[in-house]
Amino acid sequence: LIVASALMFGSLAWAGTPSAAAQAEIAHLLAYLRTSGCEFQRNGTWYSATDAAAHLEKKNQYLVKHSQIGSAEDFIEKAGSKSSMSGKPYLVRCQLHQSVPSAMWLRAELDRLRGSRGRPVSLKYSANH
Repeated sequence: LIVASALMFGSLAWAGTPSAAAQAEIAHLLAYLRTSGCEFQRNGTWYSATDAAAHLEKKNQYLVKHSQIGSAEDFIEKAGSKSSMSGKPYLVRCQLHQSVPSAMWLRAELDRLRGSRGRPVSLKYSANH
């Protein structure tokens, strides 16, 4: 029972304390969005990439504070994919491309980032392509 409790509480602490690598990946995703020149739809309204990145940064800070972010995947799923108020998915629109779900757009960049460090890449969409 003690071991099970320690494992459970240990995993909860880990989920809320992103590693330095996870923090760097999240920071990269936010910077990528901020400088993308794309538009970001939230609850039916289009916002600039700068405004969108600021919004996601606030969500990330809140979720980290409440032990809900442990990885870049957690960030994408819990902060970057949909409105916590309405549940509506976020969209990203870059240049003349059709809008895509932000989760897919962010995941493609995360895959690209990891691939540039020698890991497999599975790009589905990029602001630059």
